Amino acid sequence: MAVAEKHRELWLVRHGETPASLGRTLAGWADVPLTERGEAQAAALRPLLEGERFDGVWSSDLRRAVRTARLAGAADAKEDGRLREMSFGSLEGLPWETLDQSWQQALVRFEGFEPPGGETFFELRRRVLSFVESLPPGRHLVFTHGGVVRLLSREVGEDRFVPTGSLLVVDWEARRLVFRRDGEGEPSRGLPPGGARAAGEREGA
Repeated sequence: MAVAEKHRELWLVRHGETPASLGRTLAGWADVPLTERGEAQAAALRPLLEGERFDGVWSSDLRRAVRTARLAGAADAKEDGRLREMSFGSLEGLPWETLDQSWQQALVRFEGFEPPGGETFFELRRRVLSFVESLPPGRHLVFTHGGVVRLLSREVGEDRFVPTGSLLVVDWEARRLVFRRDGEGEPSRGLPPGGARAAGEREGA
């Protein structure tokens, strides 16, 4: 009974496409908007989330996440700065191709990255986990960024790039990925009738 009372399920959404993600530049804390395609990706989340009950709805305070939440039907999302993307410091705004190879490799590995004037992975993890651990039991819908989603999915044994507009459902206490739908994947990978719980049962997750 005590385990059930503490259970938290996180529905993690990466914001829709932005000019930075399209152009492969580091956005970080820069407050970039969604592209037209990004807005379409966000709106495509609405039918997946309609009818689902959440005990909390949250968003990064950066406008690409806030806009994604609104287009997905979650205009009441509470903004929290702990859900921001990693701060890339003086590297923000730089194209991926111009980064030193050591920076590129550290970002791909998602470890050992210490941008000048920005955050380390340790600092990002501490910030994000402080948010998660502050959540009460229940189901929580979270609109955030690629680095945050990757960090949290990594905590449950999944470590892959997360495209814009993606949805991941995580059983936090069990440290288990329940469901994943890539925003740039095929429509057939969407949630089946019954939502993520049915998806987990169907896929044996």
